[in-house]
Amino acid sequence: MLTMMKRNLLLYFRNRSGVIFSLLGALISFVLYIIFLKKGIAQDWNGIEDKNQLLDMWLISGTLTVTGITTTFTSLGQSAKDREQGVSQDLLLTDLSPFRRHLSYVFSAALTGFLMQIVMLVIMVAYFALVDQISFPLDKVPILLVIMVLSALTATLVNDLIVSHIQSVDALSKLGTIIGTASGFLVGTYFPIGNMPDFAQALMKLTPGAYIAALFRQVLMGPTVTKVFTHNVTAIHHFDQQLGIRLQWTHLLSQGETYLVVTGFIVIAIVFIALPSLKNKK
Repeated sequence: MLTMMKRNLLLYFRNRSGVIFSLLGALISFVLYIIFLKKGIAQDWNGIEDKNQLLDMWLISGTLTVTGITTTFTSLGQSAKDREQGVSQDLLLTDLSPFRRHLSYVFSAALTGFLMQIVMLVIMVAYFALVDQISFPLDKVPILLVIMVLSALTATLVNDLIVSHIQSVDALSKLGTIIGTASGFLVGTYFPIGNMPDFAQALMKLTPGAYIAALFRQVLMGPTVTKVFTHNVTAIHHFDQQLGIRLQWTHLLSQGETYLVVTGFIVIAIVFIALPSLKNKK
């Protein structure tokens, strides 16, 4: 299985144009923010201290989530390519079981998503440190790495449910374009969730990416929000809801509750992935 994982990783990273296209959704949100979105949002935040720090961290959180979604989808696309080109049939001659072969695609995609999130984080932090002189909380790096693992794993499992039903590279490419564009909206990167209509907010809350982005925002923005609003609970709650720092159900979800929701998505995805294998085995 390790050999298959290595093979999948090499195929992904050797295809330089494919790597760039897999980052396209994240790069689009990053560029749009710099050129258009930041100025418009900043005008509504007159009088708020550290607004560049808050805005930049808000963008970083959403972009990291989009990176996890799009890169894992592209990496998992190798399984669809193998099916179309008949490579999957050739692999039946090896001693690797279909289940372990499937796991090799999943693990290599999750590792790819994790690594590419680190790359995007370094790029964005370096840019904003030079342009806006933001301070990045280095003490938060360990918890950020944990969230990146959750992000990569969640995105991989959900994308695997989609990719496993795709039989052609052409359909894969078209769907990848849609996912890359839609993910920016669904995690609240193009527009704050509080500015979206109720239907759009409800749709976003049905996707795991919104909760992953919320976890990133709680870590990167939480201390600054508390400092800016000087422990004004009402103002903090309103700001958290508007920016998607905490998602609202009947109440604003705590960080622990958000972790539970993400865990729930992971468990449900694993069940749906495992069911076909169990049926085939039976």
